[in-house]
Amino acid sequence: MVQADLILTLGLLLAALAIPAGVAAWADRRPPRAAMLTLLIAGGMVVYAERTKPGGYRLADVPVAIYAVIGSIIR
Repeated sequence: MVQADLILTLGLLLAALAIPAGVAAWADRRPPRAAMLTLLIAGGMVVYAERTKPGGYRLADVPVAIYAVIGSIIR
């Protein structure tokens, strides 16, 4: 497993978790500060992973990277 794949996967997971938190905060009429901070961190992780992997990521490479991380965790 490549470290960039792990960082990309964690960044995408954080982004996916931040979206419902932001919607919940918006529905409760409070500012979604925690959700925005989480999205900012997740975006930074995705950009860092893209910059550190030689050649970067194409859209078709993202599912392969996620499955590689899941496979390495299971193994």
